[in-house]
Order: sequence, then structure tokens, then C-alpha cells
Amino acid sequence: MEGLKPSGIVPKKLSEEKVLDSWSILVENGQGKSMEVYNDFLNFIKDSNVPEIEAKLVKVVPGWLKGLFGKEREYLMVTTERLKDYKIYVCARDYGNYLDVQWYLTCDPGFFSKVFKMGAAIYTMGLSNLILSFDIFDQQDLIAFATSVHHSLLKAVEKLFQRLNQDPSKINRKSRGFLGIS
Repeated sequence: MEGLKPSGIVPKKLSEEKVLDSWSILVENGQGKSMEVYNDFLNFIKDSNVPEIEAKLVKVVPGWLKGLFGKEREYLMVTTERLKDYKIYVCARDYGNYLDVQWYLTCDPGFFSKVFKMGAAIYTMGLSNLILSFDIFDQQDLIAFATSVHHSLLKAVEKLFQRLNQDPSKINRKSRGFLGIS
């Protein structure tokens, strides 16, 4: 994985994807540091030798109608060949004097449609229980994928904290969702 090239931004519509897990932090006085966080994150992912992982910068719109009205943001979309229905969107954006750093684990509802056809009961149980329909290998791969992205982003944020002479022990490391990664 090389450094990011803003000219290579791909459009991506999110209207169908569902958020399963997330993590975020506001870094005080971190404004203007998003590319540093992205590039450090990519380097940490590369150094981890995680198999079959890709990352690309995408311009995300929440749906076609909101996209028409210009509602969009840039995210780094991280995918793995083993789990095509899952994506992790990483964001580092200025928010006043802060740098707002987040990731979201999403699942494409195409997967939910397949599950729905196999049994309406599984579908109606809700997103947090859907992982129960996976076999042990799928669960293991999803947890390892999300955890590797989480740890790489944490390392990038810790590096930024150090550059800003801030205490990285103040970082909340636990995600919010059904995986509860820390």
C-alpha cells in the first residue's frame, strides 16, 4: 500500500450498508493532520502483513438523493477478499480545532438478503445477532480483520498524540458495536 493520492478518489454510495461496529476519537489541536493519520495507518496495515487487504480513498454519499444535494465525505475504505460483504470506512477530518478520527464496520445488505432467504428468523433477530449465523471461520476472519484495522488506526492516532505532546493513555480503545474490539 502506497501513500494516498487525492486524485484517485472513487465515488461510493452507502445507502444500503448497515453499521455493525464503530470507534471514534476527537484529537485536540489535531486539525490539518488527516493525511498524516491516513498514511501512518496505511503503513501500520502494510507492516502487519494482513492477508488480502486493500484500502482506497472513496467519496461517500449516504444515498442518491442526499448525494444530489452535495452531502458527501471522504473515507478510506478498507476491504478484504475473504469477507466481500464487509467494509471498514476510516475517516480523519477536521472538526474545528480537532481531528475527528473514526472507523465504521459495515455489511452490505446483499448478504442480509441471502440470509433472509435461508431463514426469516435469523434476519429478524437484528444485526447484533447476525454473526451467530456464521461458521467459526467466518467469525474468526471478521474479528481478525476488524481488530487489525482498529489496532493500526490506534497506532496512527497514538503517533499523532505523541507528535502533539499529548498523553496517548487517554485514548478510549474499545469499539461500540457487537464486536466490542479493544
